[in-house]
Amino acid sequence: MELGQRYRLREPSSGREVILEAKPDVVYRDESNGEELEVVGEILPLAPSQSKLPWAVENLRLCNLCGAMAQRDLNECPTCGRRMAPPA
Repeated sequence: MELGQRYRLREPSSGREVILEAKPDVVYRDESNGEELEVVGEILPLAPSQSKLPWAVENLRLCNLCGAMAQRDLNECPTCGRRMAPPA
């Protein structure tokens, strides 16, 4: 299943943030007060990706074959395409 691009949206008054799959030309509002949310940034990895994990130190591991970084929930390395060893 291919996922759309995920974005980090922020409520300007409180600074509260939410991550969701946003679509262009759609206005997203906070459920509690109806305030419009502003897009702060895109979440890595960019769509389309097999992983739903964001790029953060705690979610990454090194491919034992090519040494590239990959998300912990992937079985195949996105760089070399070969199957990685199980995470430690």
